[in-house]
Formats: sequence, structure tokens, C-alpha cells
Amino acid sequence: MESKWRWLLTLRLCFVILMVNGVRSWTGEIHGRVVCDVCGDSSIGPEDHVLQGAEVAVLCITKSGEVLNYQAFTNSDGVYTVAETMPASERWDACLARPISSFQSHCTHLGEGTTGVKFSYNHPSGYSHTVRPFVYRPAIVPVYCT
Repeated sequence: MESKWRWLLTLRLCFVILMVNGVRSWTGEIHGRVVCDVCGDSSIGPEDHVLQGAEVAVLCITKSGEVLNYQAFTNSDGVYTVAETMPASERWDACLARPISSFQSHCTHLGEGTTGVKFSYNHPSGYSHTVRPFVYRPAIVPVYCT
């Protein structure tokens, strides 16, 4: 009987050690907005609007050196989001977000300086990083803008 109690005690002790030394998870989030600068004047005005369905790629390198590639599309508010939960030891270290395409036929040309944004990801678990907006412009600026 004593060996059975000893075995149960050992089993419980092992369980407690595993719980204390368990793998800690980490969750990160990256989001941003994609807009159409209708007048191509590099300022957001009442004529400008968000782009739904625009494609954005996010490439991240983890603390362990693994490269992760994400694809996201903007929602009706022009916002894209990438989120991941992983072991804390393998969390994102640095990322690159870049616009891929706009499916709005009237606004398909990338604005100047919107080829991509590199950033370090130093946030604790549960926090997010906001990327500056990516801007598309129309091929032909409407007459009311001039």
C-alpha cells in the first residue's frame, strides 16, 4: 500500500513540475488600413475612402529564426489584421508589411512611399502593432480635384 501512495505522490509531483515549467504561449497582432487617395494629394479628405478587399502581405521572422508569411485582406472598414498565438520563445522579432493589390478598379496605383513598412515587434503578449496606412491612387485624377 505504501508503494502505491509513493507512486501517486511521485506522479503528482511530476505533474506540478510540468505545470510550472510548461510552455508559455504568446499572442501578437498586426493591423493597418488601406485607403484610396482619390485626388492624389497625399492628404486624407472627404473625397477619399477606405479600400475593401485590398490584399496585404505580412512577413515576420521569429526569435528562433523561422520566417512566417501571412496574407490578409481588408474588411469593409479598410482594415486588415494578422494574428498568431505561438510559444513565447518563438514569438515575432521583426516584420515587414506590404501592400499587394487593390481590387477597386478606380484606385489601383500605389502612392509614393507605400511599398512596405519594416518594424521590430517588441510587444508583450496580447498587444497589437498598428502599421501606417497604405495608400492607392487612381490612374486618372477626377476633374473636381484640380
